[in-house]
Amino acid sequence: MNNYKSIKIEKSMYNSAKPFSEVLEALDPSEQYAGTELEGSDAFQRQLKRFDIKVSGENSDRVEKFFRTSESAVLFPEYISRAVKQGIKSKNVLNDVIATSTKINGIDYRTIMPVLPDEEKALNDVNEGASIPTVELKIADKLVKLDKRGKLLVASYESIRYQRIDVFTVALKQIGAYIAKTQLQDLYNHVIDDLSNDLYDVTEIENGITFGDWLDLKYSFGDYNFNTIICSPKMAKKLYSIEEFKKSAVDSKYPLTGDAITPLGAKVVVVENMSDGFYLAFDNNYAYEYVQAGEVLTEYDKLIDRQLERAAITVTGGFNTLFAKSVKVLIDETE
Repeated sequence: MNNYKSIKIEKSMYNSAKPFSEVLEALDPSEQYAGTELEGSDAFQRQLKRFDIKVSGENSDRVEKFFRTSESAVLFPEYISRAVKQGIKSKNVLNDVIATSTKINGIDYRTIMPVLPDEEKALNDVNEGASIPTVELKIADKLVKLDKRGKLLVASYESIRYQRIDVFTVALKQIGAYIAKTQLQDLYNHVIDDLSNDLYDVTEIENGITFGDWLDLKYSFGDYNFNTIICSPKMAKKLYSIEEFKKSAVDSKYPLTGDAITPLGAKVVVVENMSDGFYLAFDNNYAYEYVQAGEVLTEYDKLIDRQLERAAITVTGGFNTLFAKSVKVLIDETE
């Protein structure tokens, strides 16, 4: 089946309300290749095959192969977006932190806020004829703050045209890793805003945090589970220095593999630029929602026209707190 070879590839396909890959998929549905040698490929991968562009492996082509024809050049921004996404995925710990991820097509987003009075959380029997406890769903009164994060490509076409595509992919994946790092920093900034608005239950430890303090915290979550800790590198070191956790680390594979222990079953996420002095503990099934506007965006006009100098690659996203009571803060400012 050669339908993919007859599709007209145009720059205007990036102007659609749908991502470029979805536009391609609509023109060349993958299901029609079931039972053929192309089964398992998507529409973009079939276009790479059509123009004989090898993007990986020791026989990968040079970047200039994308620009052999005007149509194959249109594939270049999508290749860049996919490489950046690989870098985001490889370095992104958000999936271990967020309860859900939402993609939107605009820049304005208000989430649904479930309102459940504390006294109605218990699953009490409903007597015959009695009213059933309700959960009220409300639209949040504030928009989710979205930030644009990304990098500029600063390279002339002439400087990269003879570069192997798989080597260029490594550089693009590094851009994705940077974006993933800034997304985690954006979550921290959101947490600071929540703290300033007194959204969380805060406990101050005066004489240095102990194993007993962590036990108290674990069993204070009520309906939620304590399964995630976010802290700075310094606070992570203090955490692992608590005798009970230190012994667990020594007895585990940590000294050999570097796989960190999970104190009381909680995954520790270290944020490089986070302030010292406190730990954020929460249930990652209920605490935070990540909202992303669209996909990884590239300045496709510049890239297709070989104007790589200062071509932006960006992602726009932000965070929303779903259930503030699933988050607790331990403050420990002792040295």
